[in-house]
Amino acid sequence: MFVQQAIAILDSGVGGLTVAKEVMRQLPREKIIYFGDTARAPYGPRTPEQVRLFTEQIVDYLLQYEPKMIVIACNTATAAALDHISEKVSVPVIGVIHPGARAAISATKTGHIGVIGTIGTINSGAYTLALKQLSPYVEVESQACPALVPLVEHGLFRSAESFQVVQDSLEGIQQSTIDCLILGCTHYPFLMDTIQQVMGPAVKLISSADETAREISTILYDKGKLSAGEELPIHQFFCTGDAEMFQSIATDWLGEQIKRTPVVWQVTKL
Repeated sequence: MFVQQAIAILDSGVGGLTVAKEVMRQLPREKIIYFGDTARAPYGPRTPEQVRLFTEQIVDYLLQYEPKMIVIACNTATAAALDHISEKVSVPVIGVIHPGARAAISATKTGHIGVIGTIGTINSGAYTLALKQLSPYVEVESQACPALVPLVEHGLFRSAESFQVVQDSLEGIQQSTIDCLILGCTHYPFLMDTIQQVMGPAVKLISSADETAREISTILYDKGKLSAGEELPIHQFFCTGDAEMFQSIATDWLGEQIKRTPVVWQVTKL
């Protein structure tokens, strides 16, 4: 019996669903195994050592399914653990920071780029490093927004209170002269419309999801690993916390992709 190799996507919680949605759109034949560590979210306030340990635990769990690629769809985990995981496994491993940086360099007209993210991501300096590697002349302004991930994880991204939380979180960077803003946390696209409203139409928002999906496609094509099956893949979604909340948010966010694709929902404990 043929068993389709999957793309494994992991995140601290529901944020990586923004990447999964784009992979489903661009690569509808690819099977996804998604792991959201909702019981231990958010990762942002944790130490790099903790985040590295949690990421390694998730990867060890996912390896039993023999994925053909691992996507660390969490900026905090990408900053803390990408190199470590890449050395540990034999399949390609990609993160979301470099794809986001590439998209921003392509979009900016003034070279003044903003980055918002978790405390862990911002303190790591990973985006500034990635942007400067691509273009040493860019000016980067970064700001941590720790209140936004809990808002999304609790399913409040469409609530009336979300606007005030976003406005308060962006107060500093809103006054800057940036022309594009990297959403340096995969949870933040859940709040895209609200962030755009607060920042105004002159600032282009950059999500790494689209560019990450393109990178996945390129790598799998180069390795001859793109799925060619005619049958719809059966995706698997795991979480470590509140299964009903996770499934509700995932179903809401993934929408049509979920409706036309068989899905297995599972809860696991690490």
